[in-house]
This record gives sequence, C-alpha cells and structure tokens, in this order.
Amino acid sequence: MAAALTALAPAYSPFFGCMGAASAIIFSSLGAAYGTAKSGVGISAMAIMKPDLIMKSIIPVVMAGILAIYGLVVAALIAQGLDEAPTYDLYDGFCDFAAGLSVGFCGVAAGFAIGVVGDAGVRGTAQQPKLFVGMVLILIFGEVLGLYGLIIALILNTAH
Repeated sequence: MAAALTALAPAYSPFFGCMGAASAIIFSSLGAAYGTAKSGVGISAMAIMKPDLIMKSIIPVVMAGILAIYGLVVAALIAQGLDEAPTYDLYDGFCDFAAGLSVGFCGVAAGFAIGVVGDAGVRGTAQQPKLFVGMVLILIFGEVLGLYGLIIALILNTAH
C-alpha cells in the first residue's frame, strides 16, 4: 500500500478530514454554548420581573442549539467520507477541512450574535412587549449566519 502513496495522496491526507470533522462540531458547539449561556442569563434576569414570559423567551436558546446540529451534520458527513490515504487524497482532505471550518466558525459567529441579541432582547421584551417581533427578526438574521456556513460546508463536502 505504501507504493500507492503519491505527492497528492500522502499518508497524512485523512488527517485534514478528521480535523475538519472535529472543527465542525467543536466550533459550532462553542457558538451554541455561548448563545445558550448568554441568552439564559437574560431569561433568568427577566424571569424575576415577569415569570409568565419564560416560555416565550426560550426562542434564543432553541436557535442557539440548532447551531450545534449544523456542526453535527457536517461532522457526520465528513466522517462518513473518510478513507485511507491512497483513496482519500489531499484535495478531499482540504475540502473536508474547509467544510468543517466553514460551519464551525459561522456557528461561533452566529452563537455570539444570538447570545447578545437574546440577552438584550429578552430583557427588553419584559419591559416593552412590542420589542418581541423585532427581537425574533434579529435572531433570525443571526441564525442565518450559521446556515450560510452549513450551505458552504455541504457544497465543499460534495465537491469531491
């Protein structure tokens, strides 16, 4: 098998695919955790004033959790496509690595956006209920950042 290894398919080619899978789940989960924690703090502070709004205010936490699902899907697709070095070349490894970084970093960015907007939005909604629709719209624009990363990751994953 060592004779089949070439410059374009060295023995370390699958390493990049593994790093892509790890990056996808690690970074998207990091974004989801931050968004959940930051929004959860806002929900806790809001619940002191208006405990009846807790279920309505759970939206940012759900949206943050979806980011981890994006990373899980991409990591599973990358892991499913991994193979040994002669079959899995550097092009495959780099595409999978880029896919993992794409969904991972977009998940971090979206998680930060959802966390900040969720925290301030939930607190603001407790004081002025008319802010709820605006908060949800801004949360959707934050979530779509993670969706963009997922779309690019899927394109990169199917490129090889």
